[in-house]
Amino acid sequence: MAKKVLITGMSGLIGGLVRNRLEGKYELSALNRSNLSGITCHRADISDLEMIRPAFDGIDVVVHMAAVVRGNASWEEILPNNVVGTYNVFEAARSAGVKRVVFASSGAAVSGWEHEMPYQALVEGRYEEVGEKWEKLTHETPCRPSGLYGCSKVWGEALARHFSDTFGLSVLCLRIGSVSTEDRPKLGSSSSNQPQQMRQFSVWCSQNTIGRMVEACVEAPEALKFDVFFVVSNNKWSYRDMDHARDVLGFEPDGSAEDWR
Repeated sequence: MAKKVLITGMSGLIGGLVRNRLEGKYELSALNRSNLSGITCHRADISDLEMIRPAFDGIDVVVHMAAVVRGNASWEEILPNNVVGTYNVFEAARSAGVKRVVFASSGAAVSGWEHEMPYQALVEGRYEEVGEKWEKLTHETPCRPSGLYGCSKVWGEALARHFSDTFGLSVLCLRIGSVSTEDRPKLGSSSSNQPQQMRQFSVWCSQNTIGRMVEACVEAPEALKFDVFFVVSNNKWSYRDMDHARDVLGFEPDGSAEDWR
């Protein structure tokens, strides 16, 4: 029988991409604040545990995408959605007997390292200062979040570790790079955005890469109880390690930001 997969935040960009990737392969349902056509949708806010709890009954895997995703989000936005809401999703999954949660973390959990060399030079496009090789950040590198958004993702990963160790829930955390609606690096024409445009050549993630990574996590062996994976495309100037995903999941990213330079 097909696995039953619940996706939170399916109306968001990545939630919709994951739906497109998994639809037809699994029995999908959604937990969303707004209604979605063509799919079983439980409408509720993840900040309300009692209201969301029924959506988890009979589910095998939860893909948790619902969150405030703006890097400059205020504490008043972060607290109910990314802090309380993430706890509620994990707790609802635990109490319903869900086997695995795939948690949408973010590269913002470590992007504070971009204040240091060689990562600063990489994201600013000063490649001549880097050389041919540099030490990439791995899942074992200490977290260094950017903003309250990044802090909330570190909280989610710590919570995932707790639920895995204490309750045996399998939780796989994905530190997702920059995914765009246009499925290309966000390269505008304004010179004022030049630093952020250059950063895209390091952190861009293609739509196919994130969709395939989520599927790989849904299909990962049940014995894999906890792990953290970066998710970016095969970018020449990336500072985020993808070898761990290759070793554990047999996953190979696709696309390269350089193709759009």
